[in-house]
Amino acid sequence: MSSTESRRWSVEDVWALPDDGSRYETVDGELLVTPAPRYVHQQVVGAIHHELRTWLRGPGKGVGLTLMAPADVILDAYTLVQPDLFVLPPVSKAVLFGQEPAPAPLLAIEVLSPGTARYDRLKKRPRFQRAGIECWLVDVESHLVERWATDTDRPEICIESVTWEPAGAPELFRLGLGPIWEEIGD
Repeated sequence: MSSTESRRWSVEDVWALPDDGSRYETVDGELLVTPAPRYVHQQVVGAIHHELRTWLRGPGKGVGLTLMAPADVILDAYTLVQPDLFVLPPVSKAVLFGQEPAPAPLLAIEVLSPGTARYDRLKKRPRFQRAGIECWLVDVESHLVERWATDTDRPEICIESVTWEPAGAPELFRLGLGPIWEEIGD
């Protein structure tokens, strides 16, 4: 992942960049450029998405919907991020079809990789927290999840499972981590 710090990048600036296969994001005006993720990264994103989507259609019905990158999340004029996976609160069709801006996510999940870990941890995670968004950093190599609540300066380190209890949810979401690691052959 590379960063260009010589100017302050806006959301509009990022949208004007060429579609060259890289992921472009800006956090507080700093441009972040990410290469395509590795297959293991996508496997983990898909497995977590499946579990979250299943919960959101069952016990968590009405909490919101889960989406995967690439999908823009705009937090202000100088912050456009594409979390690997995120949960939006319930939205209208106008939001789904891009006719109205989307609200901030309830949860943002980043699967760490060698090219993104530094920026996921030091740029994006604090920005999510400032926006009131819970953030999970999934460390595939260490087989753990750092669960960052919005009002903490230290993560909860989750080894066996990670939970999420959004406001108004009839029950909490629990993601068992063992099956995720087994799915990738670890």
